[in-house]
Amino acid sequence: MSNADLVKRKIEHGLSGCTVIVHDPRRDDVHLKAEVHWEGFKGMTLIEQHRAVYATLKEELKETLHALGIETHEK
Repeated sequence: MSNADLVKRKIEHGLSGCTVIVHDPRRDDVHLKAEVHWEGFKGMTLIEQHRAVYATLKEELKETLHALGIETHEK
C-alpha cells in the first residue's frame, strides 16, 4: 500500500464521515498533500483543524512521511 493510500485511510478512520483527497505532487510518495472535507471542523480554528488531521497520522509522520501539506474545508 502506498503512503498516499495509507494517509487517506488513516484520516478517514480518525475523522469519521470525512472526505479525503491525497495528492502526490512530486510523485515520490513521501511529500504529500491532503484535502480534508469534514463537518467536524465547524467551529474549529485552522490550527485546531490541522491538529485534528495530524493526530490521525502520528506514526506515519514519525516514520514514513517527509512532508504533509493539509488543506481543510467544512463539509
